[in-house]
Order: sequence, then C-alpha cells, then structure tokens
Amino acid sequence: MRPDSPLRWLFLDLNSYFASVEQQLQPHLRGKPVVVSPVDTDTTSAIAASYEAKAFGIRTGTPIWEAKRLCRDLIITPARHGAYVEYHNRIVAEVDRHIPVTKVCSIDEVACRLMDNENDPAFVRDLARRIKAGIAANVGEYLKCSIGVAPTRLVAKIACDMQKPDGLTVIEAHELPERLYVLKLTDIPGIGRKMERRLAAKGVLSIRDLIARGPKRAGEAWGAVNGDRLWWSLTGREVPEIETQHRSIGHSQVLSPSKRDPVAALATARRLCLKAASRLRREGYAARSLLLHARLEDGGKFAAHQRLPLTQDSFSFLAQLNALWPRLADAARQQPTGARIRMIGVTLAEIAPAGHEQGALFDRDDIDHALAREARGLRLSEAMDKANAKFGRNAVTLGPLLGGRIDQVGAKIAFHRIPDMAEFHE
Repeated sequence: MRPDSPLRWLFLDLNSYFASVEQQLQPHLRGKPVVVSPVDTDTTSAIAASYEAKAFGIRTGTPIWEAKRLCRDLIITPARHGAYVEYHNRIVAEVDRHIPVTKVCSIDEVACRLMDNENDPAFVRDLARRIKAGIAANVGEYLKCSIGVAPTRLVAKIACDMQKPDGLTVIEAHELPERLYVLKLTDIPGIGRKMERRLAAKGVLSIRDLIARGPKRAGEAWGAVNGDRLWWSLTGREVPEIETQHRSIGHSQVLSPSKRDPVAALATARRLCLKAASRLRREGYAARSLLLHARLEDGGKFAAHQRLPLTQDSFSFLAQLNALWPRLADAARQQPTGARIRMIGVTLAEIAPAGHEQGALFDRDDIDHALAREARGLRLSEAMDKANAKFGRNAVTLGPLLGGRIDQVGAKIAFHRIPDMAEFHE
C-alpha cells in the first residue's frame, strides 16, 4: 500500500529475558524448564518462564502451584533484578555498537531508528545478524533475541513477535497492511481481551476489519484518538509519539507467608515508603499525596490515600502512612483469613518538579513550627540518602527493622520502568 515508505525501525525483543539471564548465569539450568519467582512461595506467580517451561503451558503470571502441577521437573529460581538491569545495560551498549539505540522501551525491548543509508532490506538483515552475534559473543551466548524491521515502530514490534525465539522478520511497506491480516487483533500491542470485546461490539473482528474502517472510523471503534494513530501505523505511516508525563512514584512487595501479619507488613510498608521517597528526591520531584494499597490472602483489596502539602520529606510521608495504616489493619481483620496481607504497596502521587514547595519561613524563628520541622526532616532525609548511597542499603533507616520480621525490599522491574542501579542501594 505504501511503496514510498522506507524501512525506518529496527525493534529488538530479548526472548524469555529473566529466565535466559538465569540460564546464562547458572549453566546447570540450561535446557531445563525454569520459572523465575518473586518470592519463595507457591501462592505467588511466575514473572518469567524459559522456553522449556513454556512448552508445558507455563507463562508469565501462571501461579507457582499450577506451574508445578504442569511440569513435575520444573525448577524455581528467585528473581535477581539487579542482574537483569546489569545485563540490560550491557545489551543496550552492545546494540549501540552497531546502531544507535533510539528508545529503550522496556527491560527487554529497544527500538532503533534507521537512517536513509541503513534501510535497504539486505543491509538491515545483515545488521540484525551482526547484533545477534555481538550479544552472543560479548554479553552471553544464552541470551537470544527476536528482531523486527518495518516502516513504523509499531509494525516493527509486531514483526518482532512473529518469529520467536531468535527470529528475524522484515516487513516492507508494500506488504502493508495485508501481511498483518493473518494475525489476531490481540497480536497488536495495546489490544487486550477487554479492547478486543469492545471492538467486537463495533463489528471489528479482525485486523482486516479494522483497516477497512479507515482512520476516522477505526478511531471511533477504539473509543479514543489512539485508534486513528493505530490505523496510520498499521498501514505504514509514521505518527509522532505522544510524550507521557510522570505522575507517580511507588513500590510494592509480595510478602512471604511468614511476613503477612500486620506488624511485619507495616515494617515492609515503611521500607517501601522510604524507598519511594528516596527515589522521588533523586529524580527531582515532590509529591502531594500518598496512596497505600494492599491485597489480602482471600483476594480482597484495599486502597486509601492521604493528601499533604507538596513535599520531599520522608518523615512527612511516614506520618501519612502511619495515619492510614489502622484502616488497612481493620479491613484485614474483617476478612476470613484473619488479618493476612499478601501484597503491600506505597505510591507517592500528584508529583511535580521539586522547587515549588512552600518555604519554611519560620525555620529560624520558631523551631516547633510545622514548616520548620519539615525543612529539618528534608535535610535529614537527604543526608540519609547520601549515607545509604555510600555505605549500602539500610546503613541509615527510620525505625526498627525488626530483625527477620521484614521482607527484603529491593529494586524491582515494573512493567516498562527500568530501575537505576542506585535503587539497589536504597
């Protein structure tokens, strides 16, 4: 449809990334069904599965108890997010040796824009092979990737998924959109089961149906302007990317079975709060509200938030957390499971660039004024950040760590956010 649209994007997706890193680091796991688990309990879910495990029907999100039922020889290994970030950085550096990385899309995905002298089909196939060989030789032989090349980044990502593992798929403009008609609607990023049902209600049952509607009616079926953008991308036309705004910073933790009572859960929540506050300051933001959220063992959910003046102060955030906690403890006690908290999370929301906070006008004249206390708390919080960065996590903290009654709170990879290495010291 678009013979004048050159190949513009190379998209790389690492195959079964977390599990592959574990197999790279632990040679005895190679060729075996492996699942990466966040904590050592059957009640949690897999966050990654090797291709050997996938052959048994195990996927990301499969409960561990079910994964063990599907494969008796399954090996469960704990997640090591620091290693995944380290390998990510090495892989990005290796790709950058061959072609500049335009965008890091997630921990296991990068996109590279092709210039006019780089978009010949034979050239990009050779480039893709050189990237694969470079990763194997310089990062790890067990780290495989699939690569897709197309006129738009969306189609390049779709092409990347068409052949796994270790695939290479090039879709030229003249093949669009017809080459996509063999795929399901859910093969398009952004179309999940809920959106699939919404499109079906509008009479859109396939990619062919969506394209046939034209850009305007495709957008109407989608229910937002993104449908219009999707149509143009699928037919080979580039559309400008919409910049997203950073609106919250938070962390969550699935608790070990022995750490699910309210006392231990509160200790973990406090550590998550301090970690989020440290990251907030490091990234140059302040927050206006704190959200406490949890999941209980019986499937119940809890969420409550507390507003506060725009601040970066750890002491202020902990005070709001302590104010919300009795509500969560009461909600847990009312459950049949008897006050058992499975997951806890703390999010600092309504964030804005730091520097707009109200100053502590009385920090010299009245040492007991609330603004003066907050100013002192912020200075102490920043001093704690520096101490922990220099001497390691928990070198300085607030409140007791309760010995073995708190789960280890480390940096984790959440969806498309890749932690800075500094987070592994917070």
